[in-house]
Amino acid sequence: MRVTRTPAAVRRREVESLRKFGLTDRDMLDAVEVISYFNYINRVADALGIDPEPEMRAAFKRWRKDKAAELPRSKREIRN
Repeated sequence: MRVTRTPAAVRRREVESLRKFGLTDRDMLDAVEVISYFNYINRVADALGIDPEPEMRAAFKRWRKDKAAELPRSKREIRN
């Protein structure tokens, strides 16, 4: 999430913690490149008004429904 929202805020201690889970520098580079590409291509599609494929729309609706179900009742009512 941090790479998407505040990439400059990533700190050495966070990188080191990923190494403790066995990630190599190459693994982290691959992850950052994939995350960055998705951020880029989504912004291009949004800016050009490109509609997502039907499968993506359906997946988003399912995700939203699942997330809404996790909210406390009062927030669920506000969201609907």
